[in-house]
Amino acid sequence: MSSRPTEDISKYPRPPALEKTSRHLRVVWEDKDGSQTVLADTKEGFKVMETFHPPTYYLPPGAVRTDLLVKNDRSTFCEWKGHAAYWDFRAPGSSGAIVRSRIWSYLNPTVQFSPVKDYLCFYASTGQPLEDGQWFCEVDGERVKPQEGDYYGGWQTSNIVGPIKGGPGTRGW
Repeated sequence: MSSRPTEDISKYPRPPALEKTSRHLRVVWEDKDGSQTVLADTKEGFKVMETFHPPTYYLPPGAVRTDLLVKNDRSTFCEWKGHAAYWDFRAPGSSGAIVRSRIWSYLNPTVQFSPVKDYLCFYASTGQPLEDGQWFCEVDGERVKPQEGDYYGGWQTSNIVGPIKGGPGTRGW
C-alpha cells in the first residue's frame, strides 16, 4: 500500500532522533453514527525515531482542536525528552465521550527536544473500544496501526519493518 521507502526500526537510533516531517498527519474522531471530526491535520509535524519503536508524531498546537482538550494531572518522565503532561479529549457533539490521557506534550522539554515544546502527540487509538466512537490516525492518507501495548504511542504504517517493542515479552528490550 505504501510508496514510501521501507523503514527498519531496528536501525533507528538510541537515544531517539527528532526530525521535522512534511508528511500529512491527521487524527480523526469517528462518532458511533459514522460522522467524523478532524482533531488534527498538519504537514508541519515532528517525527521521533527510537530503536524498536514505530515513529511518534508531534503536531503543532495550531493544527489541533485544542478546544476539545483539557490538561489533566497525569505526568510521566522520559529520560530523553523530560516530563510529559497529559490531556483528556471530550468528543464533539451530543455523546460527550471522554478519552483520558491518550494525548501528551512536553511543556519544558530537554534541549534536544525543545522544537516539540507544546506540540501534541496522540496515541494511535483511543486505547479501548468506546460505545460513543473512537479516533484513528493517518500518515499520508494511510490509517496507522497502534504500537502494541499501552505505554508507547508509535504509529505503525505499512512501510515499517523490524521487531517492535511494546507487546508481550518485549518489556526488557
